[in-house]
Amino acid sequence: MKITGYSDKISTAPGETLSFMVNCELPSYQVEIVRIICGDSNPAGPGVREKVIKTSANKTYPGRKQVIESGSYVSIPLTSVLAHLESFSCQAMIWPTTPDKGQQVIMAKYQERSKAGFALVLSERDGSLALILGDGRGKQETFSTGKPLLAREWYFVAASYDAKTRAVTLHQEPLVSYPLATDAGEVHTRTTITRLGTSDTPLMFAACRTGTGKGQLAYKYNGKIDSPRLANHALSRAEMEMLKGGPVPSSLTTAVVGAWDFSRDISSQHVTDVSPNRLHGHTVNLPARGMKGYNWTGESMNWNDKPDHYGAIHFHDDDMYDAGWEVDFTLTIPATMTSGLYAARLRSGDEEDYIPFAVRPQPGKEKKIAFLLPTASYMAYANEHMGTNAGIMEVFAGRLIPLDKYALFLNEHREYGSSCYDVHSDHSGVCYSSRLRPVLNMRPKHISSLGGHGSSLWQFNADTHITDWLDALGYEFDVITDEDLHARGLEILQPYSVILSSTHPEYHSKSMWDAMMAYQRQGGRLMYMGANGWYWRIAYHPELPGVIEVRRNEGGIRTWAAEPGEYYHSFTGEYGGLWRRQGRPPQMLLGTGFTAQGFDISAPYHRLPDSFHPRADFIFAGVGKDELIGDFGLIGGGAAGLEIDRADRHLGTPPHALVLATSQGRHTDIYLVVCEELLATYPGLGGMENELVRADMVFYETPNGGAVWASSSIAWAGSLSHNTYKNNVSRITKNVLDRFLDPKPLAG
Repeated sequence: MKITGYSDKISTAPGETLSFMVNCELPSYQVEIVRIICGDSNPAGPGVREKVIKTSANKTYPGRKQVIESGSYVSIPLTSVLAHLESFSCQAMIWPTTPDKGQQVIMAKYQERSKAGFALVLSERDGSLALILGDGRGKQETFSTGKPLLAREWYFVAASYDAKTRAVTLHQEPLVSYPLATDAGEVHTRTTITRLGTSDTPLMFAACRTGTGKGQLAYKYNGKIDSPRLANHALSRAEMEMLKGGPVPSSLTTAVVGAWDFSRDISSQHVTDVSPNRLHGHTVNLPARGMKGYNWTGESMNWNDKPDHYGAIHFHDDDMYDAGWEVDFTLTIPATMTSGLYAARLRSGDEEDYIPFAVRPQPGKEKKIAFLLPTASYMAYANEHMGTNAGIMEVFAGRLIPLDKYALFLNEHREYGSSCYDVHSDHSGVCYSSRLRPVLNMRPKHISSLGGHGSSLWQFNADTHITDWLDALGYEFDVITDEDLHARGLEILQPYSVILSSTHPEYHSKSMWDAMMAYQRQGGRLMYMGANGWYWRIAYHPELPGVIEVRRNEGGIRTWAAEPGEYYHSFTGEYGGLWRRQGRPPQMLLGTGFTAQGFDISAPYHRLPDSFHPRADFIFAGVGKDELIGDFGLIGGGAAGLEIDRADRHLGTPPHALVLATSQGRHTDIYLVVCEELLATYPGLGGMENELVRADMVFYETPNGGAVWASSSIAWAGSLSHNTYKNNVSRITKNVLDRFLDPKPLAG
């Protein structure tokens, strides 16, 4: 791909201005703003449907290359006390995760070009502790313990330089010693460097710069750093021990340049220096915080309760928050632009990309229907690499998986960042995900390895089956996003008679969960158009826009597991993991909750006795008594598939809920019960044997005239357009929507 881009906001409204950032390796590109109706390129369906919208942004722009600088670090701005270091000592507690991956900076005040300053590093030669000294005139010397560090073990590391005697010391001390391991080392020597070179570079932890331009971040460290310290003379080993943790001893106050406490301000980018110099800094590219430190004992699992045990930051060489590209064009949303799903379509020759965004309605001009665009779930899956990283993906899906241009590009360009389903290069889980970068699987025409036989759609593009159906049947509707719901809560839902969910609204913050429950209790009506919804708890950053956090605790379908003691969100201090583990199973909000998954073929539903209850008459008007529901569709060939939900009274399905139809007994053994249902493993967990493998269609009334209807299947929306929208999946959906739009009280 030679053209990619992103915008500064995912949700906007008339009168607001969107900024677009584009990387184009061709001389120029054309922009057209389009309304996205359907993004499915499968010829068996409606096809790609989009409408060009005339705006001031529709024109040709010059192309230019913009690069992404990945890798996290801490930067301490230059001050006089840093600029005039002669002798020094530096130390930290470290937990390296890839010590054999080449030179990696722990702490550096170093300019590569002139060889000026110092850098405490992991050696490129053998992964041992090393100290680099440079005189600023091109001369550099490196000293190493020659003892490779073990991965995922805590070490005390330190180095000192005495400018008068030219004495150099290094200390590499493991907190745990193993028989036959030779990972401890100590060096006492002298250097020929008579004076450290000076430069205007900042002090940095976990990386340093080889130049001033973007893309010149180097020697990026993987692992944790805790309690870094810097002094203005060569400390003894005993003095270093006094500085390991806690406040600076009074006897060392004048010697200490900086003593950084990463257990403070965990929910921010701020890095606090507790020394009198107050050399505060900031993190870049969101390294993981709320991480257990070298002194964590397990007596507290919550960093809020014992923050001094959480003094570590986990840095990764592939962390990425904001691509930081320059703005190429802007769009001020005109008053005539109705609420909906849009994109800036970028084209240059055969090259094409889309930058999607939602337009909210003007206050007071809301329609009766709102489609809730699950932008938090899109961010959780943003730029996922499962199709190329997961070696068992084809076994998992029971079929050959497709890889489109986006998947292949992301496999080659890891600097575009990862999803919360990926692991970092050091195999630790990715717990933060941002939209301030090109999110290439949030595109029309994209196909996914997870999308099932047929159209093979997942998340964003699968959701265009819903917008397509609403458009085809002539419904007027607004589009609001998860970010809007998180920020504004119940207020943004209140104008609407009906909320339609997406196919896979999996990730929700507490404010989002609370708002949807309050909406129902006040008489709102929800159509749950998918499955595996309201599953993971997330946190939004309190300061930074466009980023979420996921801690994959204890149970649930997950591609990595949070480390014990790291279950609480760093952004908010809230406990992470499944909502079910926190007393809020999806059944409480939706009537059904995640029960099984499979990615080969989908199945139909058959009606159950509850479907003939008078309360459900409106749902099945025009549907035959013995009709199979959805034995067709673009997603796996059926309406019940991919991920499916079931009713369960013990998990919160209301006692008066009607279980109208089910797909039980119709799935293959590729479909398996989700792991949170298992207290022990046992045979018979597949779709042909286990009663928990089923999608249950559910309806029930809520207080004050509200109601919930649940399809309980991600594949449901893929069946809506069958036979030019004349089918029983479309009919049932229309019956429910029409009745939910009618303000008359429901029969219950």
